[in-house]
Amino acid sequence: MDGALAILLRYGYLVVFGAVFAEQIGLPFPSEPFLLGAGGLIGNGRLRPGLVIVLASFASLIGDTAWYWLGRRCGPRVLGWLCRLSLEPNSCVKKTERSFSRYGARSLIVAKFVPGLSTIAPPLAGVVGIPLRAFILYSALGALVWVSAYVGLGWLFSAQLEMAARFMVDMGTWSVAAVAALAGGYLGWKFVGRQRFLRQIRTATITAQELKGRIDRGDDVMVVDVRDRLDFEAEPAIIPGALHLAIDELESRHGEIPRERDIVLYCTCPNEATSGRMALLLRSRGIIRVRPLMGGFRAWRDLGYPLTNL
Repeated sequence: MDGALAILLRYGYLVVFGAVFAEQIGLPFPSEPFLLGAGGLIGNGRLRPGLVIVLASFASLIGDTAWYWLGRRCGPRVLGWLCRLSLEPNSCVKKTERSFSRYGARSLIVAKFVPGLSTIAPPLAGVVGIPLRAFILYSALGALVWVSAYVGLGWLFSAQLEMAARFMVDMGTWSVAAVAALAGGYLGWKFVGRQRFLRQIRTATITAQELKGRIDRGDDVMVVDVRDRLDFEAEPAIIPGALHLAIDELESRHGEIPRERDIVLYCTCPNEATSGRMALLLRSRGIIRVRPLMGGFRAWRDLGYPLTNL
C-alpha cells in the first residue's frame, strides 16, 4: 500500500479530529474533504463509522464551546475580531445575527452548512446570552448532523473517492501543486476583492474626532445608526441625535434621509464594512454626501464621547 494511504489509514481518526477542530476554532482549514475521505474509508471497511462520527462531532463541540465562552466573556468585541479576520467584510456577522433573531439557538443546527457562519455562530450565541445547556444541545446536534452528512456522502461515493485518491497518488507532487495553486488562487482573489472594497471605504471615512468637532460646531450633519437589533441588545446606546435604521430598512426608508445634508453612517464592525456598503447603496439612490464613521460605534464610545441610552 502506498505511503499516503498508509498514513491516512494509520492516523485517520486523529487526522479527522484535528481537521474538524482546526476549522471550528477559526483556522482557514476546510475539514469537509477529510470527512468525505473518512466516509470513503468507512465504505471500504477501513474505518469504524461510529468512532469517526463521535470524534469529529466532539472536536466540533470543543471548538464551538471555546468560542461560546469567548462571546460570553468578551461580548461584542469578539465579533469585532472576527470581522477583522473575515474575507467577506461586506457580510461580516449580519447573516448570523438575522438568523439568531428569527430562530434563536436552533440556528446552530444548520449554521455549519453555511461557509463562514460555522465560526461566527458560537460566539454570537454567547454574546446574546443563549443558556449554556441550550447551546450545548443545539451545537452538538448541529455537529452530529453536519458530520453525518459529509461522512455519509463519502461512504455513498466511496468507490469514486478511492479512485480519485489513487489517481492523485499516481500523479504525485503535481496533484499537490495543482490543489495548492487552486486554493491559493481562490484565497488571493478573495483577499484582493477585500482590499479593493476597503480602499473604497477608507477614501470616504470620517473619524470620530472629526464628527465630534462638526457636531459641536453645529454643522448640518445627520448621523445614522445602521446596527442590527442584536447589536443594540449588546450595547443599547447611540450617538446623541442619531437616527436608527436597521440595515434591512435602509432600502425601503432611504427617503427619510435628506439629500441636502452630510450623512454619517456607523455600525459595529470595526472595518466599517456594513456602513460602507450602506453608503454605496444610498449613493446609488441619489444620496451623495455619505461617509462611514471610521471604527464605527466603538471608536466613538472608546474616546469617551457622549452616548444616549435607548
